[in-house]
Amino acid sequence: MAAPAFAAQLAAACASIPEITAAAAGPFLNFTVERAALARAVVGAALEPNYGNANDGAGRTIVLDYSSPNIAKRFHVGHLRSTVIGAAVKRICEARGHRVVGINHLGDWGSQFGKLLTALRRFGSEGALDAKGAAGEGIEYLQELYVNYHQEEKKGGNLEKELAAESRQWFLDLESGQENEARRLWKKLTTISLAESDRIYKRLGVSFDEIRGESAYEKDLIPTIEQCKRSGKTRVSEGALVIDVESRENPAEFDEKPALLQTGDGTTLYLTRDLASVFYRKNTYDFWKAVYVVGNDQRDHFRELRLVVKRLGYSWWDDIVHADFGMLRLPQGKMSSREGRIVILNEVLESAVERVREVIREKNAELVDRDIVAEQVGIGAVVFHDLKQDRRRDVVFRWEEVLNFDGETGPYCQYTHARLASIVRKVGGRAQC
Repeated sequence: MAAPAFAAQLAAACASIPEITAAAAGPFLNFTVERAALARAVVGAALEPNYGNANDGAGRTIVLDYSSPNIAKRFHVGHLRSTVIGAAVKRICEARGHRVVGINHLGDWGSQFGKLLTALRRFGSEGALDAKGAAGEGIEYLQELYVNYHQEEKKGGNLEKELAAESRQWFLDLESGQENEARRLWKKLTTISLAESDRIYKRLGVSFDEIRGESAYEKDLIPTIEQCKRSGKTRVSEGALVIDVESRENPAEFDEKPALLQTGDGTTLYLTRDLASVFYRKNTYDFWKAVYVVGNDQRDHFRELRLVVKRLGYSWWDDIVHADFGMLRLPQGKMSSREGRIVILNEVLESAVERVREVIREKNAELVDRDIVAEQVGIGAVVFHDLKQDRRRDVVFRWEEVLNFDGETGPYCQYTHARLASIVRKVGGRAQC
């Protein structure tokens, strides 16, 4: 049909719709919608109490792993993405009727603690740690020690070998299950780290249903390894316990590099602890989905975790979901705690809040509760800036962008909400279309 004829046909069809006036103009259709009708259609549904909610998730439990930082290090902006994306996913899934169990799976175990304990003994002292901890600067001291360790390690030679041997022994002592010097110092590091992260979570308005570190699965590690052995799918390779998983290129074949479950000296790995935790979560919560909000640099790890569970014969292996996201990088490259190349998250939050305070001093110095408003608007700006990014793409951290409050920003959303709330108050608590 010719375009002008089709436009005329559409105009005639619109004549039966009371709220629309339409007229053909050559190949075009010009139409006007009655303003009140448009308002009813657009705004009416949004005014319902459960707008945006649903119940399609009823009876389904999602175990959501998010934030999950490695402790004994400063909370930097690289930790922000998992934290705020995970918290947003939790709210969305709950609005769909799911039962969501938010878990902060702290990285409080592993070979890095052997390195940190070595650094404490070689380059620091427990007395200095206690003094720094009492002054609220314990986490900064631990970060300095961690960076110092890797700087010394780079010197190579006998020093590198000595550091590696000491670190390995500390971690062996930590995994021995005995109450020893390694365990005592590790508990002190954990206490200092948790106090730091709690302060950050409170500022961000983020909470968890379960905070459970890797160390909580210590007693489950040997049973998990034995469970793997009983499957008949494991084997010993160069003294280490491994399990073959299907090839990426051809699922009918095995990867050239098998999944490592236990090292030759008997220590466990990240994969072993994640296996123990996912078995715990399945047994405890009988999840519909187990979702891991973790950066895309761990994509291969979670592929391996899924395939090991599949290889062990569990049908729910495909319910393990990696909700990956792009990494937050600095203009000069990837962040690195061991290199000391990081931007401290609390400094970003403080800068955002202080910028709002300056605006308030200039434009509304008499504002009641101005410190509370500055905190809400400043933190909101940082959170919104992260959530508005394309989740799967890397994000370059630039101060001028994070602290820019113009355009598509958190403060503009908050301003719009405040205006709408004012309108609702003026019409008696509920807008009438």
